[in-house]
Amino acid sequence: MLLHFFKYQGTGNDFIIIDNRDGSIQLSSQQVALLCDRHFGIGADGLMLLNKHDSYDFEMVYYNADGALGTMCGNGGRCLTKFAFDQGIQPDTYSFVATDGEHEAIIDANGWIQLKMIDVHEVTFTNDATVLNTGSPHYIKQVSGLSSYDVFTEGKNIRYNDTYSQRGINVNFVEWNDNELFVRTYERGVENETFSCGTGVTAAAIAMSADSTGLQETKIRTLGGSLLIKFNKIDAQHYTDVWLCGPASFVYDGQITI
Repeated sequence: MLLHFFKYQGTGNDFIIIDNRDGSIQLSSQQVALLCDRHFGIGADGLMLLNKHDSYDFEMVYYNADGALGTMCGNGGRCLTKFAFDQGIQPDTYSFVATDGEHEAIIDANGWIQLKMIDVHEVTFTNDATVLNTGSPHYIKQVSGLSSYDVFTEGKNIRYNDTYSQRGINVNFVEWNDNELFVRTYERGVENETFSCGTGVTAAAIAMSADSTGLQETKIRTLGGSLLIKFNKIDAQHYTDVWLCGPASFVYDGQITI
């Protein structure tokens, strides 16, 4: 099968995207894993299908780099919105559906994609960490010296401990630098550190939010670039109007036979 693929990235989180609006593409987990392999395939942190949907502008189908169907990917959602725009789908406000439900997205005047995430209604505090779900499950731990921190080893140890090994969890280490939150993430499904994780930085901003309630904004720095998280904090357990804002860029396109 000859595939026409596109490569997009959002703050270094890179994705293979395939236009599947005609419904002709059916990929096995082994094929997805091969395409995402950086030595034997195209190479990416994940793969997405842009599917047609009767009630929305499109449907987002996301696969992890290991070939498994994934949960929500925030940077992926922003990249897929940019891809939809580049393919001629250009409403004022995007409405699409993903595995965690409905999403909205806007492309602002600066070209950043603002993606509305799901509301958060449960935050768990365990030991020295915070656990919550922003479309994907995340473990947030504040550390010192994050620039030189062994994210791979420490993240893998948490992801595969007795509590999380069966279903997995994304592990985010955070550190405040002035008024900016530095976030590094070990992602399940990739099983390595990625340059950025959209649902992860969203979870990190919520976990590290100020004690006061109301509208809040958090500037985020990742290895791949800067992002902005906006949300309305109702109380310590409830967050609404959650937005992930940042760039998304076309890298290249090509053809591959699988």
